[in-house]
Amino acid sequence: MNNNQQGILRNLPIYTVLSLISLVILFPFLWMITTSLKDPTKIFLFPPQWIPDPISWSNFKQVFVKQPEFPLYFFNSAYIAIVVTIATCLFAALAGYAFGKMNFRFKNIIFLILLTGMMIPTEVTAIPMFVWMSKLHLTDTHFPLIVPSVLGAGGIFGVFLLRQFFIMVPDELEEAAKIDGCTPWTTFWRIMLPLSTPALSTLAIFTFLHSWDNYFDPLIYISDNKLFTLPVGLKLFTDTAGTDWHLLMAASVMATVPLLLVFFIAQKRFIEGVALTGLK
Repeated sequence: MNNNQQGILRNLPIYTVLSLISLVILFPFLWMITTSLKDPTKIFLFPPQWIPDPISWSNFKQVFVKQPEFPLYFFNSAYIAIVVTIATCLFAALAGYAFGKMNFRFKNIIFLILLTGMMIPTEVTAIPMFVWMSKLHLTDTHFPLIVPSVLGAGGIFGVFLLRQFFIMVPDELEEAAKIDGCTPWTTFWRIMLPLSTPALSTLAIFTFLHSWDNYFDPLIYISDNKLFTLPVGLKLFTDTAGTDWHLLMAASVMATVPLLLVFFIAQKRFIEGVALTGLK
């Protein structure tokens, strides 16, 4: 028996446990996909029918029949998630570069104060934020879903993540840029920002996922049906569809697809970003 075979046998219990955990995690997701393609009479068959026969693609069409506003909810979520992601990455990159590479008075103290914002739960600030937004007449707009997300805990996490990345970038790069006549602004845009692509990809995935799945904030600030996001729309669809599980699962699959696409597109960069920033 060679060393590779011995290593496989030695790690077999670990692989078995990890495989079982993966199956437990994937089970709800697989059930959602198969149910979305089943005829309603075959959803609760025992033993379960994992491969739908026949495949009912019409379930997805029926979602739009029962909830005509579904495309609008989808657009609202996509618009908010994209704007929040881009703004958060830009804000985090600028602030992270300042805290990681620039020297100014009270830098560490300001950074520690900034980090305390991550320790305050959203629920604690929900009422003051609602009162503030209401007095500014910003409720029933997408403003409370965008700006607080960029400048709140998500943005602060991004600053921390980018700061850790920029600290590990050799100072010689900045010195070489200065010799070539680059200003700090030029150095950031032409050298540091392209280098931070892996960390920015990691932050972009986290930010997009959080913004796309955000249910709490739209529920508080939005009452206009035309401004609802997809999570709120799914809740409304649950009230409309009732126990039509095939339609509920079809709507859930459509809401999940963009998240999967974003992750698979940026998967390589995401792994690089986690490794380079030391995030665990």
